[in-house]
Amino acid sequence: QVQLVESGGGLVQAGGSLRLSCAASGRTFSNYVMGWFRQAPGKEREFVAAIRWSGGRTWYADSVKGRFTISRDNAKNTMYLQMLSLKPEDTAVYSCVAASDYSSVLEVYRAVTYNYWGQGTQVTVSS
Repeated sequence: QVQLVESGGGLVQAGGSLRLSCAASGRTFSNYVMGWFRQAPGKEREFVAAIRWSGGRTWYADSVKGRFTISRDNAKNTMYLQMLSLKPEDTAVYSCVAASDYSSVLEVYRAVTYNYWGQGTQVTVSS
């Protein structure tokens, strides 16, 4: 049973930074794609970033490119999302996700691709 546990959320002022962590357990993730989605109140869930566990290829939403960095530590089975220059519009619940398979790059951006989800961690950016 795959488990994903997020940590690192909190309240930060605009321009500040946070680092989210996602501890993964229950499987060998070498063939997985893992990532982050977020959902703000009253808005649809949106893709943030993803990383292929083996090889480290990354994908980002345009809204976070240049500010967020996704990475993973194979030895710790942990994925990270370093968030810099945070904006109030980054306020959302951030969820860690994992997909055991995908057939095209376009699927990386789609929530339905991911068969495992964490509980989420709240990120609040004040203006």
